[in-house]
Amino acid sequence: MKIAVIGTGYVGLVTGTCLAETGNDVICVDIDKAKVEMMQNGIIPIYEPGLDTLFLRNIVQKRLTFTTDLALAIKESQLIFMALPTPPNGDGAADLSYILGAAKDIAQLVTEYKVIINKSTVPVGTAAQVQSVFTANTSVQVDVISNPEFLREGVAVDDFMKPDRVVIGTRSERARKLMTELYGPYVRQGNPILFMDEKSSELTKYAANSFLATKITFMNEIANLCELVGSDVDDVRRGIGSDGRIGKRFLFPGLGYGGSCFPKDVQALSKSAEENQYDFKILKAVMSANERQKTVLVDKVLKYYKNDISGKHFALWGMAFKPETDDIREAPALHIIDHLLKNGATVTAFDPEGRKNVKALLGDKISYAEDQYDALKNADALLIATEWSVFRNPDFERMEEILSNKVIFDGRNLYDLQKMIDLGYYYNSIGRNLIAQSTAVIIEENLAV
Repeated sequence: MKIAVIGTGYVGLVTGTCLAETGNDVICVDIDKAKVEMMQNGIIPIYEPGLDTLFLRNIVQKRLTFTTDLALAIKESQLIFMALPTPPNGDGAADLSYILGAAKDIAQLVTEYKVIINKSTVPVGTAAQVQSVFTANTSVQVDVISNPEFLREGVAVDDFMKPDRVVIGTRSERARKLMTELYGPYVRQGNPILFMDEKSSELTKYAANSFLATKITFMNEIANLCELVGSDVDDVRRGIGSDGRIGKRFLFPGLGYGGSCFPKDVQALSKSAEENQYDFKILKAVMSANERQKTVLVDKVLKYYKNDISGKHFALWGMAFKPETDDIREAPALHIIDHLLKNGATVTAFDPEGRKNVKALLGDKISYAEDQYDALKNADALLIATEWSVFRNPDFERMEEILSNKVIFDGRNLYDLQKMIDLGYYYNSIGRNLIAQSTAVIIEENLAV
């Protein structure tokens, strides 16, 4: 099939590459000339595991091409995906200017029937707005449909190639047949293609992300309560996760949700509810609790140092919002860094992939290490913000030699409590056995005598 993908961010590039992988001819369009030239030369602009192999293979096979020429892409394609940003406005509503602007540009170029596929996350009613743009700017028939993405950064290629489900919002039988043909190769194992009306499709995306954000936030709240009552959140997590109605996933406590999707989607759904005179109280509570959770690790640091960290130096492991990505949007690490600096501390950080993006954002406000152990030099304590695999089994003896003090604040609960006690570390994690942590303090104090 002949396909154009407008926008080459995370969603657009993964979508275009994976569609090419099943034999389609895909033209990816972007207004950034330097970025397009980079991709034409086989250089992938983002880090996403497994994407580089498919990217290069399909470029070589000439199924995947890149251009700044929108007219060419529209002329050559029957299916046109819009994978454009929908950032939040100041009031939390999704900014549709990129979507509606692209729709107008496309409408002025179409000369025959096309299917316009909105891959971006958009509020309910956006498909109708886009359709009205085409009606106002062309007499050519087009079908505007909604096809939300459910890609998790870090495993986006697997999510696209083997989806749990494909959601398509359209009332057009012609578009339905084309989309069934397009997605057939991806659902051969029987996972469903769910057809519904456009509004239901749009709401499905927001509902899914908001529910997952709520689940994460609920577990973080339970973790905070565990610390107050002396429970162990790992035991609680296993206990409730064994219930099939609840499930094991998204029950790991931490530093709050981040990234490009959950924060803006929860906010946008709440705003959409407000615009329809509905008080979505759960979402408001989720946003409030998540905002508080972002700095829970700093609260622990301040408590340990009796609210005075001026002149202290901290090592930070992890800057991306999650492992296996270089995406730092709404990353908890950024909030941690900001609060540490405001309290007079200095920071040296390491991340396997996110360092370049953080450096572009923060410049020389912090120092950047070449590896995880280099980050520990002269540090009064280590803070862990992202659960990269490389952090899970470090050389603790080597760490002891480098760190100024054997103090770790772990926002991802990477290490066994008893092991940390045996090693003599002060180890403060999220929602776990406070007695064990207190014992670690006693051991540390005894060693210092």
